[in-house]
Amino acid sequence: MPQITLVEAINLALAHEMSRDPAVVVLGQDVGVDGGVFRATQGLRERFGPERVLDTPIAEALISGMAIGMAVEGLRPVAEIQFSGFAYTAIDQLVNHGGRLRHRTQGRLGCPMVLRTPCGAGIHAPEHHSESPESMFAHIPGIRVVYPSSPRRAYGLLLAAIRDPDPVVFLEPTRLYRLYKEAVEDDGQAAPLDTCLTLREGTDVTLVTWGPMVPDTLGVADDLAAQGVAADVLELATLKPLDLDSILSSVARTGRCVIVTDAARTCSFASEIAAGMADEGLLSLLAPVQRVTGYDVVPPLARLEYDYIPSRQRILAAVRKALAFS
Repeated sequence: MPQITLVEAINLALAHEMSRDPAVVVLGQDVGVDGGVFRATQGLRERFGPERVLDTPIAEALISGMAIGMAVEGLRPVAEIQFSGFAYTAIDQLVNHGGRLRHRTQGRLGCPMVLRTPCGAGIHAPEHHSESPESMFAHIPGIRVVYPSSPRRAYGLLLAAIRDPDPVVFLEPTRLYRLYKEAVEDDGQAAPLDTCLTLREGTDVTLVTWGPMVPDTLGVADDLAAQGVAADVLELATLKPLDLDSILSSVARTGRCVIVTDAARTCSFASEIAAGMADEGLLSLLAPVQRVTGYDVVPPLARLEYDYIPSRQRILAAVRKALAFS
């Protein structure tokens, strides 16, 4: 079984689905001849032809609008927005059309499309390339939001996203694209959507995270274990719809919840989880919910971006604060 990176797993999943289903097409800026800015679509145009791997103009609203039209007409488009900082004009089409089609047509039409976009800080990109806008996408009714953190999960979740009958926003953490390799079998097995993944079991504190913060959070769990603290680590591979039940079940055992994200703090998805805990898990809590996030500023340029991304020290400080309550 080959060891591959996360971005190679994206490519592997796209190639698998394009081979399996002739309705799957790929479109976006530079996805064809150049193979994408991060080479996620490298080799697909040569293998499947320019009719199924379409280079588009620099026009994100056009890319998302084309994908929705293709989906309505029976295709399964996978559209790439080159960086999430350029996705805001694409949101117009998702809000007004993609997310509403099933409701608008009383179930007669679906919109089986995937909007892929790399996001997050940590690769020394200009400031318009480093956002983590998952909460903006999650706010759109009718849209699934998926955010893998490893090569194996990226492969299985992208297969599931392409096969889904409704729109999926598939966020890809640029910081993890080539951070490490993992054995991934090209077996066509889709991973389950809409569920939390338990990465580590513990009884003292629940750590909830997703996307690029998963490796750091697991590292903190290792540090805590060396200090005699057992952390339950949950990954939200699917953010929307949120598997709140799994989080509630974990916190019922641990009594403490620390949420970790690299997105800006105000109205982040961490806030939604904290609200869910207040609504349905308040009596399980032995301490206030802690949120470790980015700051309410534009992600800074390279020299300061690792001061913006939550560090292990900040996560540990939040855990100690939660553990201080008895």
